[in-house]
Amino acid sequence: MSLLEAIIMGLIQGITEFLPVSSSGHLALFEIAFDLEKTGLLFDCLLHFGTLIAVFAVYFRDIWKMICEGFGIIGDFFINAGTAVSKLMGHKEKKYRKIICNGYRKFVMLVIVSTIPTGIIGIAAKDLIELASTILIVPGICLIVTSILLFIADRCKEGTKTPKHVSYTNAFIIGICQGFATLPGISRSGTTITACLLSGFDRKFAVKYSFIMSIPAILGSVVLQLLELGDEKITTNEWIYYLAGTLVAAVVGYICIKIMLYVVRQKKYTIFSIYCLIIGVISISAYFVLV
Repeated sequence: MSLLEAIIMGLIQGITEFLPVSSSGHLALFEIAFDLEKTGLLFDCLLHFGTLIAVFAVYFRDIWKMICEGFGIIGDFFINAGTAVSKLMGHKEKKYRKIICNGYRKFVMLVIVSTIPTGIIGIAAKDLIELASTILIVPGICLIVTSILLFIADRCKEGTKTPKHVSYTNAFIIGICQGFATLPGISRSGTTITACLLSGFDRKFAVKYSFIMSIPAILGSVVLQLLELGDEKITTNEWIYYLAGTLVAAVVGYICIKIMLYVVRQKKYTIFSIYCLIIGVISISAYFVLV
């Protein structure tokens, strides 16, 4: 891999991870179109790490608050466990604490619930997903599916749900949708934001939920890739290329999250829907021409 290829891959990752056009689909198409050797697992990890940096940069206050409230949930759980023991010993006057007592704690629990089906699908379908990334027609078909989802998203009714009003069933279904979005060509952000909008989420919160719920999913993917890293040899030049790609993914990702906040509020998904449809049709056509 050259420095230019690393930068291009970082650019593609940063743009397509957050704009609703599928990062995995575009990376797969780029590798197939230019007959590149499959990039190393470490580079894949670093590209995803770059997009995580972008999410943390945009939603730092929300994420920090969620981390603090997450520890609060754990603390109150153990306090309630102690209360239960006290009651068994005859101290009936002690009262239990309400664990989910504010919006951020509910937000934390919703993200956890969404992550469960995503993780199960991601692990169970891992080999299938890797195989799908090598066949040109698969990203093409999936991009057309993404196009349909984006068309639907622009026509969803205005929702009002914030964490307080979102059910755990909503969160679980959205997690399933995120799991299926691991297929190359199915946009993770497009799929989850559409699922949020169909569930009645406030549009601004739909974007925030989609991107913050991606954190455990991406971290889980990175950890699994690191476990498979093995004895991959990295030269000094490759480290420079990898870090350049990571930096590009982070900076471009930050810009694209800001763009997405505008796109969803203004119902501008149609242009991305048309783009995905065109690229999908081209990919499918190319598959039959090249075979």
